[in-house]
Amino acid sequence: MTVTNAPERFLDMRYVREVFENSRDFTVGIEEEFQILDPVSYALDQRFDELKAAAAADPVLAQAVSGELIQSEIEIRSGAGQDFADALRRQKEARARLFRLARERGLLLAACGTHPWSPWQEQRIIDTEHYRRVSDGLRYVAWRNNTFGLHVHVGIRGADRALAVCDRLRPVLPELLALSANSIFLDGRDTGLESVRTQIFTRAFPRCGIPEPWLGFDAYARHVEFLKRTNSIVEHTQLWWSVRPHHAFGTVEVRICDAQSAAEESSALAELIVACVAQAAREHDQGVPFEHPPVRLIEENLWRAFRFGLNGKLIDLRRGEEFPAAAVGERLLAWTEPARAELGLDPQLPSHNGAQRQRRALAAGASIEEIFRAEVEQTQRTYAATGVAT
Repeated sequence: MTVTNAPERFLDMRYVREVFENSRDFTVGIEEEFQILDPVSYALDQRFDELKAAAAADPVLAQAVSGELIQSEIEIRSGAGQDFADALRRQKEARARLFRLARERGLLLAACGTHPWSPWQEQRIIDTEHYRRVSDGLRYVAWRNNTFGLHVHVGIRGADRALAVCDRLRPVLPELLALSANSIFLDGRDTGLESVRTQIFTRAFPRCGIPEPWLGFDAYARHVEFLKRTNSIVEHTQLWWSVRPHHAFGTVEVRICDAQSAAEESSALAELIVACVAQAAREHDQGVPFEHPPVRLIEENLWRAFRFGLNGKLIDLRRGEEFPAAAVGERLLAWTEPARAELGLDPQLPSHNGAQRQRRALAAGASIEEIFRAEVEQTQRTYAATGVAT
């Protein structure tokens, strides 16, 4: 088949099917989004272009660094690791190099789902064709989206199999969000939410959040073709679902999680996500029965996850019963034990998440500024130390 350019190629669903048919199981890619901060005020500092230009001279960062909507945000990507260990090794090196680069230019990097006080009205959109399209198309929805997340790609061979994995992960997404909740502040106040990032991104963007079950690649392809035919999308990156088949990489991408303040928290969460994807694939391959919960039921858990995080209760959708959200880590570890044993995965989940840590500090009388500075210091200490920059 002849296709003239990449945007058209990745919306040609025959080509996308081929991408998945030729993919390899359980390759891993990690993407982490960071806030660029002024070292004195700790406010967002719009110096992405400067960091990007400096990164171009680094053989690792030239490939690893990317923009993400606004000039005060920068993303690092591991690229395709052969497995989780390889992807994490790549990401650790990129972390260390990026943090050194920022430090040399008098900048700090932070990793929370939102910035606590910097006004969205002051942030500039990155000047590329893609982000101009996002800004022009979404307007306020895009301008307001000063958010920062963790995305994990896992290779899945077979187009129908990849969509089956996406379907099986739908009810798991609120549980992963509860574990990752790390954005309680916005506009200089306590929002009362554990992940306000979810409210201003997942709830606002089109083609975002948790979709209906696709029940096969053909149904998914028909929907994408409908969106293209009706001029709803012009490129595959306008599909922002919280779990999605990535048209270019042949991966299942999980996009539900807040950025994590500590490197070890981010690494453990990414490792757990890989285990969840692998377990879903394993159960599909073995013909384990699965009932697809309706969106309305998963939405109940999504609301509970971003409102209460690990402090509330989630719903066991199969049993129709509540359970303490604090138990979700143990439940996911138990569910994924077969896949983890096969792949050698052993995520060391923390006993609490970032939202809980910040709420304890708030209850003890710390100010929003003091709490955020402590989170940034933790980010500086842990991410900068997780690789060897040479």
